[in-house]
Amino acid sequence: MALFTWSDKYSVNINEIDNQHKKLIGIINELHDAMSKGKSNDILSNVLQDLIDYTRVHFANEERIMNMHGYHDYTAHKAAHEDLLRQVTKFDKEFREGKFGLSIQMMNFLKDWLSKHILETDKKYSPFLNSKGVI
Repeated sequence: MALFTWSDKYSVNINEIDNQHKKLIGIINELHDAMSKGKSNDILSNVLQDLIDYTRVHFANEERIMNMHGYHDYTAHKAAHEDLLRQVTKFDKEFREGKFGLSIQMMNFLKDWLSKHILETDKKYSPFLNSKGVI
């Protein structure tokens, strides 16, 4: 069973970004599924790295679009991205060092952060970017 299910309420009305959000949700679900099935730490580590790598790609793309169109809250939005990447990179390092394993609390943190970020932070740029012709 999926930890996080996409629905239209998460749409920011920008196809490219919606598709990236769907992919991030898919990777979170893949990580949750692997953890739930007791997969090896090597598999979990690889999926976690995929999540980190794709998150970086997504954030860079989102930031590029916001910056290109002069989005007024760009700096704060970028700071939120950097904060998550710091947290997840620290978690990944500690996981790889064997300090702790993946937990449902960590999975819920990822799901809740992404959900809240989309619904509360990303949704703010939708009207602005849509008015600039970004769809």
